[in-house]
Amino acid sequence: MPRLFTALEIPRDAALSLSLLRGGVPGARWIDVENYHLTLRFIGDVEGHVADEVANALDRIRRPAFDLTLSGVGAFGSKKPHSIYAGVVPSPALNALQGEIDRICTRVGAPSDQRKFVPHVTLARLRNSSPGEVASYLSARGNFLTLPFRVGRFVLMSSRDSVGGGPYIVEEAWPLGAPQAGRQEGVQHGPQALRAMR
Repeated sequence: MPRLFTALEIPRDAALSLSLLRGGVPGARWIDVENYHLTLRFIGDVEGHVADEVANALDRIRRPAFDLTLSGVGAFGSKKPHSIYAGVVPSPALNALQGEIDRICTRVGAPSDQRKFVPHVTLARLRNSSPGEVASYLSARGNFLTLPFRVGRFVLMSSRDSVGGGPYIVEEAWPLGAPQAGRQEGVQHGPQALRAMR
């Protein structure tokens, strides 16, 4: 059963900027550039009918497109760092979209996510990296900043069994700020993929 989550994709220019942050931490496993994303709501391993209900409910979201800027770097796990990430300039539009997706997922019976939403793009997973080495890496790259980019859609992604870090597959996509309603056509792994997951 695939693991599902909603996310924002990172456009090529911003992903290139993120890729320049790779390296410099012993014990880090850097995320492949094509797998960069910003998780909005982790859904988890769910049955096919729950996945269908989530996708159908997400069809009703009508929100405008917005701009987003990645800024700064940080680490999760202060005493024992386990991942390095790029942060996001605060965005009310992003928080509103995430909040609506979270409410929808909870309403249709997806397991609740107990973690507070901290918008970020994971850059590396850490194993036995010392806090000192991580702190040194972060201080050297603290002024990281991308140009703003337009967020024109959000997606439902899946990951197969792996240690984390991909590969991720876009299962469905929904436009933001577009006059047409519903799911975007032409997504490589569209609505049929959810049914095929069972």
